Amino acid sequence: MTFKSQLLDEAAVGRALRRLSFEIVEKNHGTEDLCLIGIRRRGVSIAKIIHENILANEGVSLPFGMLDITFYRDDIEKKADFPTVTGTEIGFDVTGKKIILTDDVLFTGRTVRAAIEAIFALGRPKAIQLAVLIDRGHRELPIKPDYVGKNIPTSMNEIVKVSFPEFDGCPTAVAIYDK
Repeated sequence: MTFKSQLLDEAAVGRALRRLSFEIVEKNHGTEDLCLIGIRRRGVSIAKIIHENILANEGVSLPFGMLDITFYRDDIEKKADFPTVTGTEIGFDVTGKKIILTDDVLFTGRTVRAAIEAIFALGRPKAIQLAVLIDRGHRELPIKPDYVGKNIPTSMNEIVKVSFPEFDGCPTAVAIYDK
């Protein structure tokens, strides 16, 4: 993997996620019945930042959860013999709620499909909306995000990497690499 360019620095990521936070509240006419669920790993970081932004802007602490989609993936047999399972932590009933599902990069749509299946295994939400920091295109499934931080056209030979200090030990950023 060869570094190509930095797409967003920490300040730009912060601005994009603040904008998404406002859009979520505006589209939903407030925060009633809204819940945030981040797809493990970096989708959780996205959800936490959106949660903090909505708390600061609206004075409302939304129910927040973390979703592990390991056993819902359609490529689990291609993963290691013993896949890493970090666990789903959702301390609220999803039934009848408007779920804001968050992830860092939307690519083929397969991760989101698995996440939707995992959420429905927990109950029947009123709606599921998708918020992503980066939409890089190349969808294989008919999945479209409701909220996008930045659209980045990419080639199939490129990798978009979102970095967060808690996972990567470096400042928050989005970069593109050649395979």
